[in-house]
Amino acid sequence: MLELKNIHKQFGHKTVSDNINLSVEKGKVLAILGPSGCGKSTLLNIAAGLVQPDRGEIWINGQNYTFTPPEKRNIAIVFQDYALLPHLNTLDNVIFGLKMRGIDAQEAKKRAEAALEEVGLSGENIRNINNLSGGEQQRVSLARALVTEPKLLLLDEPFSSLDTGLRQQLRQQTSQHIQRHNIPAILVTHDPEEAFDVADHLALMQGGRIVQYGTPNELLTAPTNAWSARLIGAVNVKETYYIPQQALHFQHSQGALSRILHIFRQPEYCRFTLLHPKHGEIILNLSWEFAMQYNLQINDELNLLIDEDKIIFFK
Repeated sequence: MLELKNIHKQFGHKTVSDNINLSVEKGKVLAILGPSGCGKSTLLNIAAGLVQPDRGEIWINGQNYTFTPPEKRNIAIVFQDYALLPHLNTLDNVIFGLKMRGIDAQEAKKRAEAALEEVGLSGENIRNINNLSGGEQQRVSLARALVTEPKLLLLDEPFSSLDTGLRQQLRQQTSQHIQRHNIPAILVTHDPEEAFDVADHLALMQGGRIVQYGTPNELLTAPTNAWSARLIGAVNVKETYYIPQQALHFQHSQGALSRILHIFRQPEYCRFTLLHPKHGEIILNLSWEFAMQYNLQINDELNLLIDEDKIIFFK
């Protein structure tokens, strides 16, 4: 278990971690979600021991690691840019961390081969790192992190440079590995889809502060303000409330006449921007089946019912 207790950090006059208290249990993922410059990567570096907090403590499995050097914390980090060693092949990249820990060569090779098999790269031991795809390199990076049996896994936006399908696949694999190895993990990201896909709990960060914390369901159903709602990817966000998709009823007999302002076609659905007489601009997602059935075009009007009981008001 990781515990960050009253963590405070300033760079000059800028506070990047303002009395932060967070914890994550073994086998669970805490996602720290926030825009660039909010302090989330600094907080990750503090947990890793790469940055020393001005105040506060870092506890791992009941022990105080605040002043422990990073190389003695047994923490693994997976970076966005993979951080692999280009002069070593796939297997030797995974073995490298074990060698640094003084593991016997035969044992290190055995464990590295098992780690590569676990991430789907068995038989790729002698391939040059530069000949691997981005997804393969990230899997090597994950294998290298897991093979050391770390006390804590830190994920620094590791999937953001990958293609959409590969991102989803590696997120799922990473979650499974975290659960299987019973490791506490922190993911920092600016992508709400990524955070909600893997996290057991989320911390929303702004200006060095945690502005909201909870499970994915708690944040989706009760964001504290418009900023939090937009950060988690909500649409139809107004000043004091937001209207989720389940509150919208297309072509309802009791709906209000709403004009189509814009159509954005996605692979899975069509997104319509409508002008509603009471709530202003509203985004409605429709399946392709409905969109094609009604052959909707810009400036067409449709009946949109908004279920007022399902509107979520900010606290």
